[in-house]
Amino acid sequence: MAHKHGHGRERIQFANAEDKQEFSKYPTKAGRRSLSRSISQSSTDSYSSAASYTDSSDDETSPRDKAQVNSHGSTDFCVKNIKQAEFGRREIEIAEQDMSALISLRKRAQGEKPLAGAKIVGCTHITAQTAVLIETLVALGAQCRWTACNIYSTQNEVAAALAETGVPVFAWKGESEDDFWWCIDRCVNNDGWQANMILDDGGDLTHWVYKKYPSVFKKVRGIVEESVTGVHRLYQLSKAGKLCVPAMNVNDSVTKQKFDNLYCCRESILDGLKRTTDIMFGGKQVVVCGYGEVGKGCCTALKALGATVCITEIDPICALQACMDGFRVVKLSEVIRQMDVVITCTGNKNVVSREHLDRMKNGCIVCNMGHSNTEIDVASLRSPELTWERVRSQVDHIIWPDGKRVIVLAEGRLLNLSCSTVPTFVLSITATTQALALIELYNAPEGRYKQDVYLLPKKMDEYVASLHLPNFDAHLTELSDEQAKYMGLNKNGPFKPNYYRY
Repeated sequence: MAHKHGHGRERIQFANAEDKQEFSKYPTKAGRRSLSRSISQSSTDSYSSAASYTDSSDDETSPRDKAQVNSHGSTDFCVKNIKQAEFGRREIEIAEQDMSALISLRKRAQGEKPLAGAKIVGCTHITAQTAVLIETLVALGAQCRWTACNIYSTQNEVAAALAETGVPVFAWKGESEDDFWWCIDRCVNNDGWQANMILDDGGDLTHWVYKKYPSVFKKVRGIVEESVTGVHRLYQLSKAGKLCVPAMNVNDSVTKQKFDNLYCCRESILDGLKRTTDIMFGGKQVVVCGYGEVGKGCCTALKALGATVCITEIDPICALQACMDGFRVVKLSEVIRQMDVVITCTGNKNVVSREHLDRMKNGCIVCNMGHSNTEIDVASLRSPELTWERVRSQVDHIIWPDGKRVIVLAEGRLLNLSCSTVPTFVLSITATTQALALIELYNAPEGRYKQDVYLLPKKMDEYVASLHLPNFDAHLTELSDEQAKYMGLNKNGPFKPNYYRY
């Protein structure tokens, strides 16, 4: 099942983490510069992402080499430029307008401080919306240290605003692979401060703590994970009997699934493609790989604009759903020559292989809406006979010897977070779910949660949804006593059995 967020990196499987050298190699400064020319370029164009309006092209120094202090005299952070804090604060205030559920959660729980004593280490996309979540956690009594789960998606000005208010943030847009792990390490490894809760997106923070700081990992009260990829890694740990703390899978809570994956991608797929390529969709031949929630959202939007869409799918149930929705289900190799756009959202690897890329027609656009950058085999394109040409930020033309061009967006990383923005309202739902999951795990009595992966209780899912209804001036009907008795329900919910599919 594909997922909306993405990480600018290969996924590190738990099984073979031992033979990966990531942890021990810290290249020199020169090495860090040349690690990937495109990273340093893309992170410094003035229009590098629609989500980040600040132009950082005048500053080539790595944030790691700069000494910065916030107005309270603290140096416990590492961001691109602390001076952008005021600008970031305005971005956060705009986001708060659309995240009324978190604000009302703050008001309701401010008195009792349900997270007092919680020390949360977090690894998510750092945007104005997550800043509202972080500040809500702080308002509910928690201490937070934060880092980015994606090397491209950080809004520098927002990271600065958080650092200014005293939240230790280690993140900037356009980190190298080495910077990425360094930031995670700085977050976890702090004298006299030991995390007791983990909030993760993608599982990298969990993985790092598990590998490098086993003593911290064992004492953590709970892990909250919001992505398909991270949840998959938690289940792998659990299966191997190595998960020694309870974890909450908020990815599969109904509100998160439907909104983040389905409704969000329905809006942001067009946004990402338009901003990067200005493509006209009417009459285009598009193939969407994977018909999970993300795939369904993408297809709805593309079909509405008049594109001819076909699907690839491994699961007969999803394939049948695609057929009933009026899409042809094909194998990628059968249609690749005719396609104008190829979109992956499977959560798998090598869905688009070098062989497929070789057979694409001139001008074909390839992009990924799934969680990790493994779906398109971009590494196979870095071969001597092909020329890479950076046309705009996050847009590369790969030129074959015969002059054919294929357009790769965001180097195969997550399109909607690298190249456009995601609707704030959707993120509000995810963030509220994460906050409630943290409160639930942190305050749960001994023995309620064992060393396993849990779903958020349905009652909480309903609570998240009810907090968002005032936005639409929606009025819920209440059951009468007689009706409640007839249905065998409590008047206040939960209203559906656990096996109900929404």
